Amino acid sequence: MIIPTLNAGAGFKKLLEQISAQDLPLKKLIVDSESTDATAHLAKSFGFGVLSIPRKNFNHGSTRQLALEKILPLDVIIFLTQDVLLRDDSTLSTLVKIFETDEKIGLAYGRQLPHSNATLEAKILREFNYPAQSQIRTFDSAKNLGIKAAMASNSFAAYRADVLEKVGGFPEVILCEDMYVAAKMLLSGYKVAYNSLAQVYHSHNYTAAEEFHRYFDIGVFHSRESWIRERFGSAEGAGQKFIQLKYSALIKNEPLGIFGALLRDAMKFLGYRLGRLEKFLPQFIIRRCSLNKNFWGRI
Repeated sequence: MIIPTLNAGAGFKKLLEQISAQDLPLKKLIVDSESTDATAHLAKSFGFGVLSIPRKNFNHGSTRQLALEKILPLDVIIFLTQDVLLRDDSTLSTLVKIFETDEKIGLAYGRQLPHSNATLEAKILREFNYPAQSQIRTFDSAKNLGIKAAMASNSFAAYRADVLEKVGGFPEVILCEDMYVAAKMLLSGYKVAYNSLAQVYHSHNYTAAEEFHRYFDIGVFHSRESWIRERFGSAEGAGQKFIQLKYSALIKNEPLGIFGALLRDAMKFLGYRLGRLEKFLPQFIIRRCSLNKNFWGRI
Protein backbone atom coordinates (compact mmCIF):
# COMPACT_ATOMS: atom_id res chain seq x y z
CA MET A 1 0.00 0.00 0.00
CA ILE A 2 1.18 3.50 -0.90
CA ILE A 3 -0.19 6.83 0.33
CA PRO A 4 1.28 10.18 -0.77
CA THR A 5 1.11 12.63 2.15
CA LEU A 6 1.54 16.30 2.96
CA ASN A 7 0.41 17.65 6.34
CA ALA A 8 -2.37 15.08 6.55
CA GLY A 9 -3.74 16.57 9.76
CA ALA A 10 -5.58 15.11 12.73
CA GLY A 11 -8.05 13.17 10.59
CA PHE A 12 -5.23 11.02 9.20
CA LYS A 13 -5.14 9.01 12.41
CA LYS A 14 -8.61 7.65 11.76
CA LEU A 15 -7.56 6.38 8.33
CA LEU A 16 -4.47 4.72 9.81
CA GLU A 17 -6.62 3.03 12.45
CA GLN A 18 -8.97 1.78 9.75
CA ILE A 19 -6.06 0.41 7.71
CA SER A 20 -4.75 -1.42 10.78
CA ALA A 21 -8.15 -3.08 11.21
CA GLN A 22 -8.31 -4.42 7.64
CA ASP A 23 -8.58 -8.18 7.11
CA LEU A 24 -5.72 -8.11 4.59
CA PRO A 25 -1.97 -8.34 5.26
CA LEU A 26 -0.30 -5.20 3.99
CA LYS A 27 3.15 -3.82 3.29
CA LYS A 28 2.66 -0.10 3.96
CA LEU A 29 4.50 3.00 2.78
CA ILE A 30 3.83 6.72 2.77
CA VAL A 31 5.75 9.06 0.47
CA ASP A 32 5.82 12.31 2.36
CA SER A 33 6.50 15.76 0.90
CA GLU A 34 8.18 17.44 3.87
CA SER A 35 5.17 17.55 6.17
CA THR A 36 5.55 20.04 8.99
CA ASP A 37 2.99 18.32 11.23
CA ALA A 38 3.06 14.85 12.79
CA THR A 39 2.14 12.99 9.58
CA ALA A 40 5.37 10.99 9.22
CA HIS A 41 5.67 10.19 12.92
CA LEU A 42 2.05 9.07 13.09
CA ALA A 43 2.43 6.82 10.04
CA LYS A 44 5.54 5.19 11.53
CA SER A 45 3.63 4.47 14.75
CA PHE A 46 1.11 2.50 12.67
CA GLY A 47 3.78 0.40 10.96
CA PHE A 48 4.26 2.42 7.77
CA GLY A 49 7.58 2.92 6.13
CA VAL A 50 8.28 6.57 5.32
CA LEU A 51 9.87 7.78 2.10
CA SER A 52 10.59 11.51 2.35
CA ILE A 53 10.95 13.71 -0.72
CA PRO A 54 11.41 17.49 -1.17
CA ARG A 55 8.03 19.15 -1.50
CA LYS A 56 9.13 20.87 -4.71
CA ASN A 57 9.73 17.45 -6.31
CA PHE A 58 6.22 16.07 -5.81
CA ASN A 59 4.51 14.92 -8.98
CA HIS A 60 1.26 12.97 -9.22
CA GLY A 61 2.84 10.35 -11.46
CA SER A 62 6.59 10.14 -10.88
CA THR A 63 6.24 10.37 -7.09
CA ARG A 64 3.97 7.32 -7.11
CA GLN A 65 6.42 5.56 -9.39
CA LEU A 66 9.26 6.31 -6.99
CA ALA A 67 7.27 4.89 -4.07
CA LEU A 68 6.29 1.89 -6.17
CA GLU A 69 9.92 1.03 -6.83
CA LYS A 70 10.65 1.24 -3.11
CA ILE A 71 7.82 -1.06 -2.04
CA LEU A 72 8.22 -3.82 -4.64
CA PRO A 73 8.20 -6.80 -4.90
CA LEU A 74 4.45 -7.21 -4.48
CA ASP A 75 1.82 -8.83 -6.67
CA VAL A 76 -0.78 -6.11 -6.11
CA ILE A 77 -0.23 -2.50 -5.01
CA ILE A 78 -3.01 -0.47 -3.40
CA PHE A 79 -3.00 3.31 -3.65
CA LEU A 80 -4.96 5.63 -1.36
CA THR A 81 -4.92 9.37 -0.74
CA GLN A 82 -4.65 10.79 2.75
CA ASP A 83 -8.18 12.22 2.74
CA VAL A 84 -10.19 9.02 2.27
CA LEU A 85 -11.92 6.96 4.96
CA LEU A 86 -12.59 3.25 4.55
CA ARG A 87 -16.17 1.97 4.67
CA ASP A 88 -15.50 -1.19 6.72
CA ASP A 89 -12.83 -3.68 7.81
CA SER A 90 -12.96 -5.59 4.51
CA THR A 91 -12.78 -2.59 2.18
CA LEU A 92 -9.30 -3.39 0.84
CA SER A 93 -9.76 -7.14 0.55
CA THR A 94 -13.02 -6.54 -1.33
CA LEU A 95 -11.21 -4.26 -3.77
CA VAL A 96 -8.41 -6.68 -4.62
CA LYS A 97 -10.64 -9.76 -4.68
CA ILE A 98 -11.87 -8.78 -8.14
CA PHE A 99 -8.42 -9.64 -9.55
CA GLU A 100 -9.24 -13.31 -8.84
CA THR A 101 -12.15 -13.20 -11.31
CA ASP A 102 -10.15 -12.32 -14.43
CA GLU A 103 -6.38 -12.43 -14.99
CA LYS A 104 -6.68 -9.69 -17.62
CA ILE A 105 -7.77 -7.10 -15.05
CA GLY A 106 -4.77 -4.84 -14.56
CA LEU A 107 -6.37 -2.07 -12.51
CA ALA A 108 -9.30 -1.99 -10.10
CA TYR A 109 -10.79 1.02 -8.38
CA GLY A 110 -13.64 1.27 -5.94
CA ARG A 111 -16.69 3.33 -5.17
CA GLN A 112 -16.31 6.75 -3.58
CA LEU A 113 -19.12 7.90 -1.32
CA PRO A 114 -19.53 11.54 -0.27
CA HIS A 115 -18.34 12.67 3.14
CA SER A 116 -21.02 13.73 5.60
CA ASN A 117 -20.24 17.41 4.97
CA ALA A 118 -20.49 17.13 1.17
CA THR A 119 -22.57 19.72 -0.67
CA LEU A 120 -25.45 18.58 -2.84
CA GLU A 121 -23.33 19.24 -5.93
CA ALA A 122 -20.49 17.09 -4.54
CA LYS A 123 -22.93 14.30 -3.66
CA ILE A 124 -24.40 14.26 -7.17
CA LEU A 125 -20.92 14.13 -8.71
CA ARG A 126 -19.96 11.13 -6.58
CA GLU A 127 -23.21 9.32 -7.39
CA PHE A 128 -22.71 10.00 -11.09
CA ASN A 129 -19.05 8.96 -11.33
CA TYR A 130 -19.25 6.09 -8.83
CA PRO A 131 -22.61 4.34 -9.28
CA ALA A 132 -23.86 1.27 -7.46
CA GLN A 133 -23.25 -1.03 -10.44
CA SER A 134 -19.81 -2.58 -10.94
CA GLN A 135 -18.26 -2.60 -14.39
CA ILE A 136 -15.36 -4.26 -16.20
CA ARG A 137 -14.13 -2.29 -19.19
CA THR A 138 -12.01 -3.10 -22.23
CA PHE A 139 -10.81 -0.84 -25.03
CA ASP A 140 -14.03 -1.63 -26.90
CA SER A 141 -15.94 0.07 -24.09
CA ALA A 142 -14.80 3.38 -25.56
CA LYS A 143 -17.35 2.93 -28.34
CA ASN A 144 -20.09 3.73 -25.81
CA LEU A 145 -18.22 5.48 -22.99
CA GLY A 146 -15.63 7.53 -24.83
CA ILE A 147 -12.79 8.69 -22.63
CA LYS A 148 -14.70 7.55 -19.52
CA ALA A 149 -13.66 4.00 -20.47
CA ALA A 150 -10.24 4.99 -19.10
CA MET A 151 -11.60 6.49 -15.89
CA ALA A 152 -9.86 5.45 -12.66
CA SER A 153 -8.95 7.08 -9.37
CA ASN A 154 -5.79 6.63 -7.33
CA SER A 155 -7.67 7.90 -4.29
CA PHE A 156 -8.74 4.25 -4.00
CA ALA A 157 -7.23 1.86 -6.52
CA ALA A 158 -5.19 -1.32 -6.88
CA TYR A 159 -2.86 -2.47 -9.65
CA ARG A 160 -1.30 -5.74 -10.71
CA ALA A 161 2.38 -4.92 -10.37
CA ASP A 162 3.47 -6.88 -13.44
CA VAL A 163 0.86 -5.26 -15.68
CA LEU A 164 1.72 -1.80 -14.36
CA GLU A 165 5.37 -2.48 -15.21
CA LYS A 166 4.48 -3.74 -18.70
CA VAL A 167 2.73 -0.48 -19.58
CA GLY A 168 5.62 1.63 -18.29
CA GLY A 169 4.46 2.54 -14.81
CA PHE A 170 3.40 6.04 -13.79
CA PRO A 171 4.67 8.92 -15.95
CA GLU A 172 5.56 12.45 -14.94
CA VAL A 173 2.30 14.28 -15.57
CA ILE A 174 0.60 17.27 -14.00
CA LEU A 175 -2.25 15.00 -12.81
CA CYS A 176 -4.54 12.23 -14.14
CA GLU A 177 -1.76 9.65 -13.82
CA ASP A 178 -4.47 7.08 -13.10
CA MET A 179 -6.29 7.78 -16.39
CA TYR A 180 -2.96 7.66 -18.25
CA VAL A 181 -2.17 4.17 -16.92
CA ALA A 182 -5.75 2.95 -17.40
CA ALA A 183 -5.64 4.05 -21.04
CA LYS A 184 -2.28 2.32 -21.57
CA MET A 185 -3.64 -0.89 -20.06
CA LEU A 186 -6.78 -0.86 -22.21
CA LEU A 187 -4.75 -0.25 -25.35
CA SER A 188 -2.49 -3.18 -24.38
CA GLY A 189 -5.42 -5.59 -24.14
CA TYR A 190 -5.95 -5.48 -20.37
CA LYS A 191 -9.11 -4.59 -18.48
CA VAL A 192 -10.07 -1.91 -15.95
CA ALA A 193 -12.50 -2.91 -13.21
CA TYR A 194 -14.80 -0.59 -11.29
CA ASN A 195 -15.67 -2.54 -8.13
CA SER A 196 -18.63 -0.82 -6.47
CA LEU A 197 -18.65 -3.29 -3.57
CA ALA A 198 -15.38 -1.82 -2.27
CA GLN A 199 -16.18 1.60 -0.84
CA VAL A 200 -14.48 4.61 0.72
CA TYR A 201 -15.65 8.06 1.74
CA HIS A 202 -14.04 10.74 -0.40
CA SER A 203 -15.38 14.05 -1.72
CA HIS A 204 -14.47 17.74 -2.06
CA ASN A 205 -16.48 20.95 -1.82
CA TYR A 206 -14.49 22.97 -4.35
CA THR A 207 -14.76 26.74 -4.65
CA ALA A 208 -15.03 28.40 -8.07
CA ALA A 209 -11.34 29.35 -7.89
CA GLU A 210 -10.30 25.80 -7.00
CA GLU A 211 -12.35 24.45 -9.91
CA PHE A 212 -10.61 26.88 -12.27
CA HIS A 213 -7.13 25.81 -11.16
CA ARG A 214 -8.02 22.12 -11.18
CA TYR A 215 -9.55 22.22 -14.65
CA PHE A 216 -6.64 24.25 -16.00
CA ASP A 217 -4.40 21.33 -15.07
CA ILE A 218 -6.83 18.82 -16.57
CA GLY A 219 -6.71 20.84 -19.79
CA VAL A 220 -2.91 20.74 -19.70
CA PHE A 221 -3.01 16.98 -19.28
CA HIS A 222 -5.39 16.51 -22.22
CA SER A 223 -3.31 18.82 -24.38
CA ARG A 224 -0.04 17.03 -23.63
CA GLU A 225 -1.51 13.54 -23.73
CA SER A 226 -3.72 14.14 -26.75
CA TRP A 227 -3.40 10.49 -27.77
CA ILE A 228 -5.95 9.58 -25.09
CA ARG A 229 -8.73 11.68 -26.61
CA GLU A 230 -7.67 10.61 -30.09
CA ARG A 231 -7.95 6.91 -29.23
CA PHE A 232 -10.88 6.99 -26.80
CA GLY A 233 -12.89 10.02 -27.84
CA SER A 234 -14.54 12.56 -25.56
CA ALA A 235 -17.12 12.27 -22.79
CA GLU A 236 -19.42 15.04 -23.99
CA GLY A 237 -22.56 12.92 -23.77
CA ALA A 238 -21.81 11.93 -20.18
CA GLY A 239 -20.96 15.54 -19.34
CA GLN A 240 -24.28 16.80 -20.66
CA LYS A 241 -26.13 14.11 -18.73
CA PHE A 242 -24.38 15.11 -15.51
CA ILE A 243 -25.18 18.80 -16.06
CA GLN A 244 -28.86 17.96 -16.54
CA LEU A 245 -28.91 15.76 -13.45
CA LYS A 246 -27.13 18.36 -11.32
CA TYR A 247 -29.30 21.32 -12.23
CA SER A 248 -32.50 19.29 -11.94
CA ALA A 249 -31.50 18.34 -8.38
CA LEU A 250 -30.54 21.92 -7.53
CA ILE A 251 -33.80 23.33 -8.86
CA LYS A 252 -35.74 20.82 -6.77
CA ASN A 253 -33.73 20.97 -3.55
CA GLU A 254 -31.48 24.06 -3.47
CA PRO A 255 -32.63 26.60 -6.08
CA LEU A 256 -30.36 29.33 -4.75
CA GLY A 257 -27.40 26.97 -5.21
CA ILE A 258 -27.82 27.27 -8.97
CA PHE A 259 -25.92 30.58 -9.01
CA GLY A 260 -22.88 29.09 -7.33
CA ALA A 261 -23.02 26.03 -9.59
CA LEU A 262 -23.16 28.24 -12.70
CA LEU A 263 -20.10 30.15 -11.52
CA ARG A 264 -18.16 26.97 -10.81
CA ASP A 265 -19.11 25.51 -14.19
CA ALA A 266 -17.99 28.70 -15.91
CA MET A 267 -14.65 28.51 -14.11
CA LYS A 268 -14.26 24.85 -15.07
CA PHE A 269 -14.88 25.69 -18.73
CA LEU A 270 -12.53 28.67 -18.71
CA GLY A 271 -9.80 26.80 -16.82
CA TYR A 272 -9.99 23.77 -19.09
CA ARG A 273 -9.87 25.82 -22.28
CA LEU A 274 -6.89 27.83 -21.05
CA GLY A 275 -5.14 24.62 -20.01
CA ARG A 276 -5.56 23.18 -23.48
CA LEU A 277 -3.76 26.30 -24.77
CA GLU A 278 -0.89 26.24 -22.26
CA LYS A 279 1.84 25.99 -24.89
CA PHE A 280 0.82 29.43 -26.11
CA LEU A 281 0.76 31.04 -22.67
CA PRO A 282 3.64 32.80 -20.88
CA GLN A 283 5.03 31.12 -17.77
CA PHE A 284 3.77 33.74 -15.34
CA ILE A 285 0.17 33.18 -16.54
CA ILE A 286 0.56 29.41 -16.38
CA ARG A 287 1.81 29.52 -12.81
CA ARG A 288 -1.08 31.72 -11.72
CA CYS A 289 -3.60 29.39 -13.38
CA SER A 290 -2.19 26.02 -12.33
CA LEU A 291 -3.08 24.14 -9.16
CA ASN A 292 0.16 22.12 -9.25
CA LYS A 293 2.64 24.99 -9.42
CA ASN A 294 5.69 22.85 -8.60
CA PHE A 295 5.19 20.96 -11.85
CA TRP A 296 6.27 24.00 -13.83
CA GLY A 297 9.58 24.30 -12.03
CA ARG A 298 10.92 21.06 -13.51
CA ILE A 299 10.08 21.40 -17.19
